[in-house]
Amino acid sequence: MSVPGNLVSTLSMPLRWGDMDAYGHANNTVYFRFFEEARITWLASLELGAESEPDGPVIIKTSATFLKELSHPATVEVRTYADKAGNTSLDTYHTLVDAYSGALYAEGYAKIVWFDRKNRTSAPLPDTLRALAASEN
Repeated sequence: MSVPGNLVSTLSMPLRWGDMDAYGHANNTVYFRFFEEARITWLASLELGAESEPDGPVIIKTSATFLKELSHPATVEVRTYADKAGNTSLDTYHTLVDAYSGALYAEGYAKIVWFDRKNRTSAPLPDTLRALAASEN
């Protein structure tokens, strides 16, 4: 498995019984919630993007590739990677793995745009995020 970018965060979370659907596995929306929680926790650890701040992240594109069925009970680990940084955006990638066996359940992507909440426009990407992004070759 080759994920682009630099590993910037790892977060473990349990799969809840209620996260499963009628087919007995995690509903596809749960994967996106895992990715979202990992992103928000990571940004909060950097003290970036809080609701009280004048600017913060918005997601303009997201995707997931579902590779293996995820069923309760399970503890997953979401690994977040920072890749290319633009003037106002950052490409991020996620892997969702079993916290104990390392089995890969899914891969995900989200393009973050930094957003000026008052003017409702994009804003310069914080230097903190730019520094974590993968170098362009």
